[in-house]
Amino acid sequence: MGEFAHSTNWKMVADTPADESVSALFMLKHQPEKMRELEETVWAVSDPKNSRYGEHLTRDQTAELLAPANGNVERLTAWLKASGVPASSIDFPNSDMVELQTTATVAEKLFDAKFHTFVHGNTNTTLHRVAKYTLPSEIADVVQIVGGIVRLPEIQTPIVVPDSPSEVTSGWPDNCKGKCTGKVNPAVLMQAYNYTPVKTPAAGSIFATAEFQGQKWSQKEMTKFAEACTPDFPKATVVNSIGGGSAGKGVEALLDVEYASAVAGGVPLWNVYSSRFSLEDYVKTLAAQPDGKIPLINSVSYGNDERQQTSTAYMEACNTQFMGIGSRGVSIMFASGDQGVCGRSGCGKGVFNPDFPAGSPYITSVGGTDFAKKGTIGPEKAWSDGGGGFSNTFAIPSFQTAAVAAYKAEASAAGNLPAQKMWNNTGRGYPDIAALGGQVNPYCVASGLFFIGVAGTSAACPVAAGVFALLNDARLAKGGKPLGFLNPFIYQNGDAFNDVTEGMISGGAKVGFTAMKGWDAASGWGTPNAGKLLTRI
Repeated sequence: MGEFAHSTNWKMVADTPADESVSALFMLKHQPEKMRELEETVWAVSDPKNSRYGEHLTRDQTAELLAPANGNVERLTAWLKASGVPASSIDFPNSDMVELQTTATVAEKLFDAKFHTFVHGNTNTTLHRVAKYTLPSEIADVVQIVGGIVRLPEIQTPIVVPDSPSEVTSGWPDNCKGKCTGKVNPAVLMQAYNYTPVKTPAAGSIFATAEFQGQKWSQKEMTKFAEACTPDFPKATVVNSIGGGSAGKGVEALLDVEYASAVAGGVPLWNVYSSRFSLEDYVKTLAAQPDGKIPLINSVSYGNDERQQTSTAYMEACNTQFMGIGSRGVSIMFASGDQGVCGRSGCGKGVFNPDFPAGSPYITSVGGTDFAKKGTIGPEKAWSDGGGGFSNTFAIPSFQTAAVAAYKAEASAAGNLPAQKMWNNTGRGYPDIAALGGQVNPYCVASGLFFIGVAGTSAACPVAAGVFALLNDARLAKGGKPLGFLNPFIYQNGDAFNDVTEGMISGGAKVGFTAMKGWDAASGWGTPNAGKLLTRI
């Protein structure tokens, strides 16, 4: 059974018409012994101290580990056909997934549920969803979850910052033809994070952003930004747009592609688009990419609270897919959120609401910072609305055990830990790292006729991912393997980041997590120092 995760921004407007097309994605149960092997593999091939480091799996090898027990796919397919779903409407995107497209009438019989049409108040996005679903016992035994029919996600809205009088020092660079005075721009980032964009990428070096829910990028806007702000890369473009994410002017999408390309330079940039915010759609698309042509570094600026997910089973199903992708040498980075410790659900009951996927142990979470002094490139502080904290669902993973323990001890001694009843002491801590994302000096984004100020971890994530795209490219250029799942490397090289020791994340709450020396639940290890990190790869 799955249950509807409530979101106040959606309004039910009608019963779904009988002939309306609906889709569903069945994520099948896995074989326990193969799941243990997959988890052991992803830790081994991602750990620089392990003898198997870099020995990533192929797509076929990963698919074999993810494959359900013999006959389970056939059982599900036979049931679908017997229930009125034509064979032509059934697809098999990956070894552990079965996807269908059918009418609401047929789907209601399949799931013993009534579909309703929901419209999002801010964007007019339409989804067809059920409050809950059930499956017959003989099918429920082989299905982990059914995606795409229950959850109503919160929709990402970029933080647009109105122009204010500039307070900048004489050392503040603006290579955007004077259009970005006082705003974060590529020249500021190069100085802050000690990197140089790649001009000639290594073979197989691919970087990707992800967009959802009508957030589409525009080549016209991207060119306008590149010609003004990255004169060495005036032809910046997305070389592969999967899912049709171009021909739009979504501020979120423009922020992602403009700064991803600005940081990574010549590293080929892809964009993975889905009309709905669906993690299962995203991992399905990414995992389907062939070896040698899959984006090796991936930035995703979207998420929801853990409590807004359909179920723990849903999050575990996503984690399994993250593991499978990581085993192939692919890095996935998610923004940590823009609501501090309260999340999108708020701290109304006196408890914090951690983010997912930012709190997943199998991805890299990116928090947000501000310059400690407005207009001065130098020390940074945790952005008060940056997401961070501790998962209520997932335990502390081995790669961060020592770092989390050290932070808690230091914060407790300093009296900086919130009351224990507000957060989970045994949960996975996040973010892992951070980058500029706050509103003190917002990012300068080309959108329409203007260059506007935009803030959020939606900005921090593509920038941090861009730095890792450069590091990955450097490894490939000298014949090395991709970095893959990044967290073991990050936690073994925490001293190669710019430590953030000021600020507190709260998101409107009176208390939160404070930035301190070393790893902390406000800024992770801090912001990337590409020059230092290059010496560690």
